[in-house]
Amino acid sequence: MDRRMFLFSGGVLFLAPALMAEDDLTGKWSGSFVITSSDGDTRDSKAFMDIKQKGAEITGTAGESPDRQWAIQKGKVEGNKITFEVQTDEPLVKFELTLVDGHLKGEAKAEHEGKSMKAVVDLQRQKE
Repeated sequence: MDRRMFLFSGGVLFLAPALMAEDDLTGKWSGSFVITSSDGDTRDSKAFMDIKQKGAEITGTAGESPDRQWAIQKGKVEGNKITFEVQTDEPLVKFELTLVDGHLKGEAKAEHEGKSMKAVVDLQRQKE
């Protein structure tokens, strides 16, 4: 095999996860958002996201309902991992999600006025 072809093939294999994630992330997502506060109380909630991906950059909105959304900031895709922040009316919420079997799964964390919050996130693409 020609050396240039070998290097090109290796580059394509290295970029393949990012390219596959790009095809899978743009769209509307919804699902569960299970919140645990610093005092141990747990509460079930919902999350809705409208994600737009261009290369390794994520933009769009995220929130508790389709009518209550905030802008996604610092959104990045690295392979099947997605990270971004959402500045809500009060705390800044930091998300670390992974694309697994068509779900965006992971965790969201926030701190506000000395209290912390952690949420388990599991979202699926909404059918259009």
